Amino acid sequence: MQRPETIEPTAGAARPRRIVEVDALRGFALCGIFLANVLVMAGLDGQRGGGPHTSGVDQVAYWLVMMFVQTKFYLLFSFLFGYSFTLQMDAAERDGAAFAPRMLRRLLALFVLGLLHAALLYPGDILATYAVLGLVLFATRSADPGRMWRAALWVYGVVAALYLLLGTLVALVDTGDDGTPPATLAEQAAAYRGGPGDVIGANIAAWPEVLAGLFLMGGMVVAAFLAGFTAGRRRLLTAAPAAGAPDRTARLRRILVVGLAVGLPGGALMAAGTVGPLGARWAVPTFIVGMLTAPALSAAYASGLLLWFTTPRGARLAAELAPAGRMALTNYLTQSLVMALVFTGYGAALYGRTGAAAALGGALLFYVLQLAASARLMKRHRFGPVERLLRTVTVWGRPAPRVRRER
Repeated sequence: MQRPETIEPTAGAARPRRIVEVDALRGFALCGIFLANVLVMAGLDGQRGGGPHTSGVDQVAYWLVMMFVQTKFYLLFSFLFGYSFTLQMDAAERDGAAFAPRMLRRLLALFVLGLLHAALLYPGDILATYAVLGLVLFATRSADPGRMWRAALWVYGVVAALYLLLGTLVALVDTGDDGTPPATLAEQAAAYRGGPGDVIGANIAAWPEVLAGLFLMGGMVVAAFLAGFTAGRRRLLTAAPAAGAPDRTARLRRILVVGLAVGLPGGALMAAGTVGPLGARWAVPTFIVGMLTAPALSAAYASGLLLWFTTPRGARLAAELAPAGRMALTNYLTQSLVMALVFTGYGAALYGRTGAAAALGGALLFYVLQLAASARLMKRHRFGPVERLLRTVTVWGRPAPRVRRER
């Protein structure tokens, strides 16, 4: 049966509580996204092992990111986007509002933010991609959760077949070129160390390459969206899943074990081909293997954390991560702003002058500061600054700015 687009709101209904587990997972995913993006913003992406002049510590740091982070966290973020889509549907029902115009306004706002973000700060933006691919969820939102899950598996299967074909072809014809040509790297470095106009021009010039990459990853994003939507409809991330669901702890343990067994070898192979010791001709095929096994490791991360969140120490960790997840959009854009100030001509212009270890260490330090700032802000406000703007567009009204304190 199709869900009604508009219902009568429940009079005097209490505001629903945030799902701490979802917010905490989103806060955790922010860290991984930051670690992956900082290598790009520092000018280390596209250079085998981080470039020819990196130290042993830089090589190890780069290797670890390729194994444990690269391609894993954008999938986790995508899964959570699909899950949150169902929460937006529930919110519209609860408010007695038509869901379709709400969500279309939200996706349009995300698209505009994404374009500005990609032009001004970071060309590898995910917001515009989510806005466009989110239309898939919008169009299929009335489907049965079981059908959505089967669709996710089909999409993944088709993408996997195409990836394996591409990897085989590359392995047969690749000459083993060692990364981006030095002349191209020099041009990029000069642009990103130049003035604001040069930086914006370089960002826009990178769009075709970024779009090609997004075309390759788009199927995986859609599959993660559909899987997250299914989990949201079945309330699989909460401590009290829908009636009739299998035992949550046993299911999460199985996902954790299988995910680690599949994802860790795939991640190690990706790192070995991208950083070493495998030869450069294996970089693309092993990267593809890593991409195909990334969903398993992403699922292992999520299930492991959800299990940990049920313990006293894990509950404290969830409480520390959740505020950052509640204002994930603000934090994501702030990360890009800080990276732009550090690595481009907007500020210190350290593009291509920083090793992987220093860049990653700085990112981790700033992430810790974001956790503290988010906790402080969320004690006073219901929304982060950008979330407030997005919600204003979504509901076409002004959301309440402050937390209502219980007495």
